[in-house]
Order: sequence, then C-alpha cells, then structure tokens
Amino acid sequence: MFIQTETTPNPATLKFLPGRDVSPDSPIEIRSATEAAHAPLAARLFDIDGVSNVFFGSDFITVTKNEGEWPHLKPAILGAIMEHFLSGAPLIADGHSQAGYDDGDEFFDDADLETVETIKDLIETRVRPAVANDGGDITFRGYRDGIVYLAMKGACSGCPSSTATLRHGIENLLKHFLPDVQEVQAI
Repeated sequence: MFIQTETTPNPATLKFLPGRDVSPDSPIEIRSATEAAHAPLAARLFDIDGVSNVFFGSDFITVTKNEGEWPHLKPAILGAIMEHFLSGAPLIADGHSQAGYDDGDEFFDDADLETVETIKDLIETRVRPAVANDGGDITFRGYRDGIVYLAMKGACSGCPSSTATLRHGIENLLKHFLPDVQEVQAI
C-alpha cells in the first residue's frame, strides 16, 4: 500500500492520501482521544504523541499536530494508517454511526430559508471542493442578521490563512450572489 502525503496551508497539518475511500458519505472530524473511542483509526493516530486533531475526508486523512516535528511524526502516522487499512477494520466501530461526529443543529430563521438554501448550495459547489484539496472542510452552521456562521474542520481549523479564506474568499463570494450577507464568521 502506498500512501501519498501533501502539505496543507496549515503548517501544523499534513494530508495523507491512502489511495482509497476513507469517509465517502460525510467528513468526520475527531478532536480528541476521547472522541476517538469508537473510531479505530483515529484512536491509533491519537496514540501518537503530538497528534491533536484527525479529519477524515472522502479520500484523505488530515492529521494536525500540537507538538513535535513532521519528520518524527510522519513515519508513525503512515504506519498507523497502513495498519488500519490492511486490517480491514471499519472507520467507525460496528454499532456506532458517523452521526455522532456531526456539528449539531443548524440555526436560522424560517423567513431566511431561501437565502440559506442559496448559501448552502454555494458552499457545497464552490467552497467545499476547494478546501478539500487543502485537506479541510467548511460547513454551514447558521445564518442570523446577515451573518453566515461556518464550521472549519481539518486543515482549515486553526490555519493561519483561514481568516483570509473567510473574509476575502467565502465572504466575497456570498456577498456577490446574496447582497443580504454582511459578514462570514467561523464558529
């Protein structure tokens, strides 16, 4: 098994491409060893000193470190990923669902439903594919008083350029199509 590795705009995060589906139905972010209790691969990765966040995309894994250097961490991470896929173990343990790893409820006023549907469509078709290339994900969380609230995951979470992505990229895109949008904030 050959696993490719790519850098991301976030220097604390590396993207690993195992050459197969990882989480094709929906992305999963696991922020701690406790959250990884029912996710065997995430648990293996959190056993590595320095790993602070694991994100499973459709065909990639991003790992964020809070300490250590990539030349020391990368071999252990590659080994854990390879062992997991060669073992045939599921991403989420049997009897548990991916739903436990979602962001929770969205919030918006029913009167804004049409605006929210357009925001979601723009995020789904124009934003998410671009940030997935960088090892992350951005999802809609809410809309209130002209402010769009988004959850940033994987390489996007804590990335030094995430503010620029929100302000100059996503905010400008949404304002172009929806003049009612005044601001975009990470939640």
